Amino acid sequence: MSARFPVARPRRLRRSPALRRMVAGTRLHPADLILPAFVKEGIAEPQPVASMPGVVQHTRDSLRKAAHEAAQAGVGGLILFGIPAVKDARGSAADDPDGILQVALREVNAEVGDAVVVMADTCLDEFTDHGHCGILTSSGDVDNDATLERYASIAVAQAAAGSQMVAPSGMMDGQVGAIRAALDGAGHGDVPILAYTAKYASAFFGPFREAAECAPQFGDRSTHQQDPAGLQEEALRELRLDLAEGADAVMVKPAMAYLDIITRFRDEADVPVAAYQVSGEYAMIEAAAANGWVDRDRTIMESLVAIKRAGADLILTYWATEVARRL
Repeated sequence: MSARFPVARPRRLRRSPALRRMVAGTRLHPADLILPAFVKEGIAEPQPVASMPGVVQHTRDSLRKAAHEAAQAGVGGLILFGIPAVKDARGSAADDPDGILQVALREVNAEVGDAVVVMADTCLDEFTDHGHCGILTSSGDVDNDATLERYASIAVAQAAAGSQMVAPSGMMDGQVGAIRAALDGAGHGDVPILAYTAKYASAFFGPFREAAECAPQFGDRSTHQQDPAGLQEEALRELRLDLAEGADAVMVKPAMAYLDIITRFRDEADVPVAAYQVSGEYAMIEAAAANGWVDRDRTIMESLVAIKRAGADLILTYWATEVARRL
């Protein structure tokens, strides 16, 4: 530093809104934002999610309306989660061409696919009757390699239904490579993979499991999701593996408690880095704001700016449409 106080006065650049805006080093753009949306089979009206005020389980009609609103606001993408009427041990509805997620993908892509990137969560927990992310062994453990076969089939079904990107979230070893090979083999070599690369066994996922109706019926997901107390190097190992297997973009989930991981990913990856502002992050801010404990709008924007400043190129957030309008 060449100058010291009283010559050096950093407050000079903070004196007015125009000055602060001009020198801001972190900027959000609507296209940075991805809206997660839930579509449920067999309901006549959107169903509010009690733990996520403002979020609903959509009908096919209300999902199309929400997609139009997101597109008009300039949101960059939509990621769809399907909730079938019937579940079984292998999640058969997940790759059924007539299943709720594939039907919704076709309809939403036909409506707004030229304006936003329509993508799908590529996992099994919403579709299995046991609520786990994969095929179970006789002892109740998740069978990694048998699950890869299901993920590959699901990704192909999603691509055939028009998904412009697939997003495997199960944290199975080798999932990116298995999906890449399946997509290429089925003639979908142009469909990119957004890998859930560092997904932690987090308490912040609680409200999502109500929204997606995917709470495990026994046990938890600690054997495949990362330990919140794990070293940064564990996440970086997952990053290198996913990149080597062909990931086109990588994700950290949740965002708020893992800003350090987002920064490390941005420093090391040569592909876009996404972060998922998850249901618990959303619910806490909404609850605090409803009680008058925080300024809702400012807290939402500050939380998103923090994720962006940490290094995220893309942010999955339930406030995507609202914030895009504000921007």
